Amino acid sequence: MFGAGAVVGVERVVPASPQTVFDLLADPGKHPLLDGSGSVRQAHAANPARLSKGARFGMDMRIGRSYSITNTVVEFDEPHRIAWRHFAGHRWRYLLTEVDGGTLVREEWDPTRVPHLAPFYALTRFPARNRVGMEATLRRLAEIVSAGA
Repeated sequence: MFGAGAVVGVERVVPASPQTVFDLLADPGKHPLLDGSGSVRQAHAANPARLSKGARFGMDMRIGRSYSITNTVVEFDEPHRIAWRHFAGHRWRYLLTEVDGGTLVREEWDPTRVPHLAPFYALTRFPARNRVGMEATLRRLAEIVSAGA
């Protein structure tokens, strides 16, 4: 079972409006560019151009080995919140808040809906590894919006 603090979250102020950030996150074709973990390799060609609540989208991935995964958008409140999950049930969530200088972006990895996986995640140090990848993702996001992409 997951205890307090099971949700891993990182934050960064990004020099862009919440809508600009949301537009990047809602474009599955941009996810390989944003991913700081190095695991998201390529978006599937059949993906929707823009995500919405209930939308399904696929990615070619690599964590130790190559595989393909399909995600479903489970939270969608434009331009403030977007989250998706895949078959395992944990969620990747982005919370956007307008602040001086741009948008405070909070990325979260939320495994609380899959308590049976807690021992596996603890053994593999998945939460700590995710934190490092998430910090790199927010750095990339800041660089992309700063470059005007």
